[in-house]
Amino acid sequence: MTTPALRRGLRTLGTLLITLSAISPASSVFIIAPGVLAGAGTGAFLSFAAAAVVGVFMAFVYAELASAFPLAGGEYAIVARTLGRLPGFAVLGLMIITQVLIVAVIALGAGTYLGVLWPGLPGPAVAAGTCLLAAVVGVFDIKLNAWVTGFCLAVEILALVVVSGLGLAHPARPVTDLLVHPVGADGGPATVGAIAIATSVAMFAYNGYGSAVYFGEETQDAPRGIARAILLALGITVVAELVPVTAVLLGAPDLGALFGAENMVSAFVSARSGSTLDTVLSLAVALAIVNAVLAIVLISSRLVFSSGRDRAWPGPVSRALAAVHPRFGTPWVATAGTGVVAAVLCYVDPHVLLVVTSTSIVAVYAALCLGAIAGRRTGTTAHAPYRMPWYPVAPVLALAVLVFVGYQNVLDPAVGRPSLFVTAGIVLVAAAYYGVVLRRRGGWRLAEDSTEELPRA
Repeated sequence: MTTPALRRGLRTLGTLLITLSAISPASSVFIIAPGVLAGAGTGAFLSFAAAAVVGVFMAFVYAELASAFPLAGGEYAIVARTLGRLPGFAVLGLMIITQVLIVAVIALGAGTYLGVLWPGLPGPAVAAGTCLLAAVVGVFDIKLNAWVTGFCLAVEILALVVVSGLGLAHPARPVTDLLVHPVGADGGPATVGAIAIATSVAMFAYNGYGSAVYFGEETQDAPRGIARAILLALGITVVAELVPVTAVLLGAPDLGALFGAENMVSAFVSARSGSTLDTVLSLAVALAIVNAVLAIVLISSRLVFSSGRDRAWPGPVSRALAAVHPRFGTPWVATAGTGVVAAVLCYVDPHVLLVVTSTSIVAVYAALCLGAIAGRRTGTTAHAPYRMPWYPVAPVLALAVLVFVGYQNVLDPAVGRPSLFVTAGIVLVAAAYYGVVLRRRGGWRLAEDSTEELPRA
């Protein structure tokens, strides 16, 4: 039987544009960054800086692994080839749940920002419509989607330049205050623990640079192009998010009013320039959210498509999810299904995202770091054109930071500890499914592996 294949319609630039759109720096600054500020106060600067350091380590790891295995399955396909099938399927369980949840919760932000122009918009309905629209557009040719996301990305970057200018042009405090005397949102000193917990949220704000690997089967010269796209995506993301966050912390006239605002960045813009500019930027953020939903639907559908092609589910379901559109060369059933499920999840409490994804990201990062080390040790990644510098510094230091962040999450009874239980629960369910279903039917044979042997769990 012929293995379903996607069409190679992207160059590195197109892959980079979709990846940056999925990260959506504007959405991160306006929607996720306030959570970091609420947790760490002005210590959010240190949280974002620490997350950037972890990001550099993880980008090296991602780039080498993606260069070796530029597959639509992304993280789970890589872990399955470096650590074994069972760990790979556990990562699939984590990713397939968190990816679709991320689509829904980001889409919920569209109603919030469009409400600036049309007050009273039903947020869940707007979000669900956004998911369905993204699914329709996502079925079309991948090159068209790259141009659409690229145009919207330019608009959101311009919005971040404006926010940065507002804060840096008229700073209310020196940058040394952020480095030496960070204060918490309650006015007291920002603690190391609070900054560390906020770092895990900042990591989520940067997260997505590794998503370039999902387009490995649609990118020309993928082993080299995907590695470049990952490294460029991280660098651009750090600048696009860290600079405006720093500008807000430096330029806010009143930190108490900033931390007490329902929408911190919008409150900062209004305080500095009035409501008109805030309205314009809110529309830009709404466009960025719609763009991010489209990009993440594209990514998530590749993950779902790959899981079907790898026969992770019952036969009829797997065959349907692995269907490729005859004209556009895209995974059209997986794309449509992702949009529909995300639309339904738009009616779920957004707090679920933070609980489910907070530790899941840490767990997936840790698996990739271990995969990079195992790949070097066993030689399974020896064919990768890109090799990370200073090996094994990146995976070892990243693991150390991830352990510390995980420990701080254990100490947090509100979000961190429940997130650990949810992550552990997903892994256990995935392991049970693997053992009861996949092993009993003869093991999990990945579709792309017709000639190579995978390490067995």
